[in-house]
Amino acid sequence: MALTFGSFLLLMLAGAPMVFVLGVAGALTLALSDATPLVVVAQRLYNGLDSFTLLAIPFFVLAGLIMERGGIARAIVGLAGAMVGWIRGSLFMVATVTGTGLAAISGSGSADTAAVSSILIPEMKRRGYDIDYAAAAIAAAGALGPIIPPSIIMVVLAMISDLSVGAMFLGGLVPGLLAAAGLMAANWVFARRDPARYADAEPFSLPRLGQALRHALPALTLPVIIVGGIVGGVVTPTEAAVLAVAVALLVSLLVYREMRLADLPAIMLRAAGLSSAVMIIIGTASIFSWLIAVQDVPAMISGWFAQNVGAAWVFLLVVNLLLLVVGMFMESISAILILMPVLMPVAVHLGIDPLHFGVVVAINLSIGLITPPYGICLFVAGTVAGRSVTQVSSKVWLPLIPMLLMLLLATYLPDIVLWLPRAVF
Repeated sequence: MALTFGSFLLLMLAGAPMVFVLGVAGALTLALSDATPLVVVAQRLYNGLDSFTLLAIPFFVLAGLIMERGGIARAIVGLAGAMVGWIRGSLFMVATVTGTGLAAISGSGSADTAAVSSILIPEMKRRGYDIDYAAAAIAAAGALGPIIPPSIIMVVLAMISDLSVGAMFLGGLVPGLLAAAGLMAANWVFARRDPARYADAEPFSLPRLGQALRHALPALTLPVIIVGGIVGGVVTPTEAAVLAVAVALLVSLLVYREMRLADLPAIMLRAAGLSSAVMIIIGTASIFSWLIAVQDVPAMISGWFAQNVGAAWVFLLVVNLLLLVVGMFMESISAILILMPVLMPVAVHLGIDPLHFGVVVAINLSIGLITPPYGICLFVAGTVAGRSVTQVSSKVWLPLIPMLLMLLLATYLPDIVLWLPRAVF
């Protein structure tokens, strides 16, 4: 066990890519072990990827990229503008509502952030907005992607923990909407600091809202197909992801017509690259997770918590603090594959509902998308805005407040997470 974790920490501190950290730490442990042959590395790598559910990931990624290129994101932005464009600091509000809408389509925080940034940042610059806060607000809205269904993170969490993907999706819906409302409140507070600068709100118009809704209606069919199909038991998560690609393609080509068939090969190549990066991490992490299980680490940690932390609320507090720190330095999928085999058995032993715990983990890791120094959504928004991560990070504390408050509510009021899944399943 010391060799496994020692090599893991050494490689991570040395700055090695996470895929090599996981793979090399596992392979090195097995190579120096007389009890287990090295061929187990290849077996675990293959077995870690041998899952029908995991096929949903490349299709969700592809659907998100088609959405970004095909005009679906622009239609959602138009609808958001008609809904909340009358509020002071209107483009901040539009960013949050758009991020919420796109989260219900793509399931990828970085893809949502890229789509919203590319559309709204130029207009925000033209209107004289604080671009550092604008990038932080867009990044925070993009971070709703792993919470609001469909969510790639939740697909992986459900697979690792043997939970229902549909129940996980529903469990994240209410916390995600609460977080969106909190982000809008934070935007309003920021805009009130400089009323003259952000007095660009447009009067509310019911005809404009109706027109925007009609234009966005084809795009809004996507979350209905994805989430409704999974929750209703009509399709599996993988089948829903394939349907999402098909519908996104049809809507982009035939309705919005901002995409051509000639664009599809480049989009598919990009989707393959992004998906393969995720899948190889899952494969190598399965080696590391298997070693953790074989060395009985979950039972050891469970015993330590039983002796030193008798209360479930203390365990949840420790886990939240741990995951918030982990999210600053580690990619979400890697964190799930390493930590969930250790933490989930302890949570169940302490009487915590596994669905509740899974959603709490997803919320923690979504916050990690906007916490420096890793914060991938901060990188994406800052890059589009032409600002450094340090500059954007100086303004991210305000959006972080509602995200952390929502995490506390979801952690210690389990019904916020569980009432909707219990009502449906």
